[in-house]
Amino acid sequence: MDMTPSTITDIEIFRVPPRWLFVQVKTSDNIFGWGESTLEGHTEAIEGAFSDLRERFIGAIADNIQDIWQTAYMGRFYRGGPVLMSALSGLDIALWDIKGKKLGVPVWQLLGGKVRDRIKVYGWIGGDHPSAVVSAAEARKAQGFTAVKMNGTDAISWVDSPALLEATVERVKQVRSTGLDVGVDFHGRLHKGMAKQLAKLLEPLRPMFIEEPLLPTQPEEIADLSNAVSIPIALGERLYSRWDFRPYLERRAIDIAQPDVSHCGGISELHRIASYAETYDVALAPHCPLGPIALAACMQVAISAPNFVIQEMSWKMHYNVAAGEALGIEADLHSYMANPEVFTVKDGYVAALQGPGIGVEIDEGRVRKASELYMKHTPWKNPLWRGEDGSLKEW
Repeated sequence: MDMTPSTITDIEIFRVPPRWLFVQVKTSDNIFGWGESTLEGHTEAIEGAFSDLRERFIGAIADNIQDIWQTAYMGRFYRGGPVLMSALSGLDIALWDIKGKKLGVPVWQLLGGKVRDRIKVYGWIGGDHPSAVVSAAEARKAQGFTAVKMNGTDAISWVDSPALLEATVERVKQVRSTGLDVGVDFHGRLHKGMAKQLAKLLEPLRPMFIEEPLLPTQPEEIADLSNAVSIPIALGERLYSRWDFRPYLERRAIDIAQPDVSHCGGISELHRIASYAETYDVALAPHCPLGPIALAACMQVAISAPNFVIQEMSWKMHYNVAAGEALGIEADLHSYMANPEVFTVKDGYVAALQGPGIGVEIDEGRVRKASELYMKHTPWKNPLWRGEDGSLKEW
């Protein structure tokens, strides 16, 4: 085995549909590692952050993942937050991919080996405006899923008519009638006065979890809600490091941690957050409505983390379908993969990835072609919602 240090010779980024940002790191011994720095709605900011990362790390030793991580995080006076951590995430994932390929093993072997042979997964039903969820749930069931997630509501005022919540309860009831487990994503759209009502109404239906019941600026209020209902509380996609998770864990506010590997500092930090959450008896269910690189990175940690419970995946998700239709191309989870079979869903699970590195083979030609096309278009931005009175609402 060649243990000559691998030096970073190039870092490239690729903006690709539906809304993803891929990272390719090349080394002096001709190893190519892939990462994902997707930050939905802020693509240009990540591209700018990579100008700094290139300046600092071309010429660095790729083997020294932790030193690069610490330097990227601590080496500038301002640190953390969605942009800097998402850029660091893609670089970190690519470095782990390189290390696994260099040693000829999957990343989960480098994280201590596997604790499971397969990974439980769920798919999305409905879109931003939840509707037609029963037919979508039946379709997911036919695809091999045993669990799904759905948005709970459209836009809701700070305190609104309780009648608006009845439709959510009915939709969840209908999906549960298909035999599927269901997570309900509040998406931070509800404020305290409405969220606690909806949580109580959903309690008899026993959803798997409610996600982001309030905005992730409210650890005390989320803790109060967690103490008021028996439904597991999940959140974490808008927390960007273990330090951001600290108040939620210390206040016993959550039951399921949902860090996003493309936002939280990559495989390195996702692995640390998993261990940190375990000490509080909190489960791990990584957030990942993103691309195949992010999904594979999540799975590497999931295979090795004792407290992992379920993994989100974006296959045939509404964002992917809509973007592909708009551009006249396929832009889904498998679109840039040379080995899409590794994400086959069977009886609600995906088998543990076995390939070296992060375990997915990316078709560079397809990536470059799609990126060239997508660069001619404005990158994805989330909708801006306003209520009947013209005031801004949470999306």
